[in-house]
Amino acid sequence: MKTYSNPFELFDEWYKHAAQAGFRRTLLKKIYPPAVMHQPDSATLSTATREGRPSARVVLFKGIKRQGFCFFTNYGSRKAAELAQNPFAALTFHWGNPERQIRIEGSVEKLTFEESARYWVTRPRGSQIGAIASNQSSVISDPSILKDRVTEVESLYKGKEIPCPEGWGGYRIEPEMVEFWEGKVFRLHDRLVYRKEGDHWKTERLAP
Repeated sequence: MKTYSNPFELFDEWYKHAAQAGFRRTLLKKIYPPAVMHQPDSATLSTATREGRPSARVVLFKGIKRQGFCFFTNYGSRKAAELAQNPFAALTFHWGNPERQIRIEGSVEKLTFEESARYWVTRPRGSQIGAIASNQSSVISDPSILKDRVTEVESLYKGKEIPCPEGWGGYRIEPEMVEFWEGKVFRLHDRLVYRKEGDHWKTERLAP
């Protein structure tokens, strides 16, 4: 495993490789239906309450901004509530082919409204409508309630652009630790960890 001066260069190398592998597997699925779909941008986001009770879910990674790993969500969601109480998180990528994993830990901050709005306009219209219609993580008595709400939002913005809502936006995880793991035979895996020390990164190799 090659060592760089910071983890972002190695992450970029691995992520591009995973994306290329995903494209090849998507083409394969069209020929051989049993092939498994591959989403290189899927990552497990782990958060915790003020008391340290953890929870985890899969989110979509949406790029690096200002040396931080970004994702977007409803600010009324459970993950957002936990980040308000405890502004630290872990993000874990795992790709089965090649056998690689990246673990990221660090502090979290909201993106600016302008940054969120720039991403919002790139989303499919259906995703924009869904984000407004759904009060994420709230209790609903019946799925029809959500369908009715979608119809209301579609009617409200018919023929209009849909503005980015203030209750929706992005977060940026500023990494303090990034570990790269690569599977090897006989479980002699290769592990390289980057730790932030001031303005520099220290690298260490760990036993598997």
